[in-house]
Amino acid sequence: MKKSQLALIYGMAAVFLWSTVATAFKIALGFFSPLQLVFVAVITSSICLGLILAWQKKLTLLKQQFRARPWFYLQTGLLNPFLYYLVLFKAYDLLPAQQALSLNYTWAVLLPLLAAPMLQQKLRGSDMLAAVTGYCGVLVIATGGNLLSMDFANPFGILLALSSTLLWCLYWIINTKDKGDAIVSLLLSFLVSLPLITITLLATESLPSLHWQALGAGIYVGLFEMGVTFVLWLMALRTTERAASITNLVFLTPLLSMVFIALILKEAITLATLVGMGLILSALLIQKVLKPKAPKVKLV
Repeated sequence: MKKSQLALIYGMAAVFLWSTVATAFKIALGFFSPLQLVFVAVITSSICLGLILAWQKKLTLLKQQFRARPWFYLQTGLLNPFLYYLVLFKAYDLLPAQQALSLNYTWAVLLPLLAAPMLQQKLRGSDMLAAVTGYCGVLVIATGGNLLSMDFANPFGILLALSSTLLWCLYWIINTKDKGDAIVSLLLSFLVSLPLITITLLATESLPSLHWQALGAGIYVGLFEMGVTFVLWLMALRTTERAASITNLVFLTPLLSMVFIALILKEAITLATLVGMGLILSALLIQKVLKPKAPKVKLV
């Protein structure tokens, strides 16, 4: 098999799995609170990533990288997975999956706006055009298409979904300073965050249910949102001869996600969601076609 074909298989597998997680979030949140789901998913993904590193014979890098930069991993662990997924899952708990999914996709629009002051990079006109286009999409989704009324059905849920994009962007920007192995760094962030998540859970809520359906849903989220899928995407980028051919696959994720949301969750996909998501995807396309100076962010 050619490298390009293998890379495409890895990339398509990652896109397919990521397309299922919005639906999996809503199912899992039927059994868990957002914090309980974070707890179960982080434990699952930590075990998964640990096994992958053991297979790659890289477990010794955990100690090396952590000792070199403990404060760095404390920052990344606090942002992701702790705060990012806690806020994201709460947004999914309050909003229809189609709305939370669409709003969360604006992180790519926000990233250049934050990278400009934080990484001292030039903000280009295409970034501003993409931002205006993308946030017009947010407005359409948030108002259900009733722009003149400016009536927001669930303003707190919308605020949480948009806040999750801020946390994700901050995590990626901080990661520009990471020179270590990508999988090792991700596992260290998870391991550092786990005590914080556990203490918060014990102090505020009860431990999650051990019912097999609940655990199955939580484990699925941990494996295919945070663990295995990340590794597949990394393998796709490392194998491909043209990174653009793989990164373009990302545009398929929200479209496939809507299909799963409609078929499995039985949500009626509204016209406002389709128009809003169309504007958000148009914003991402503007960034790609006009080729603004992208922030040097370590994607994986």
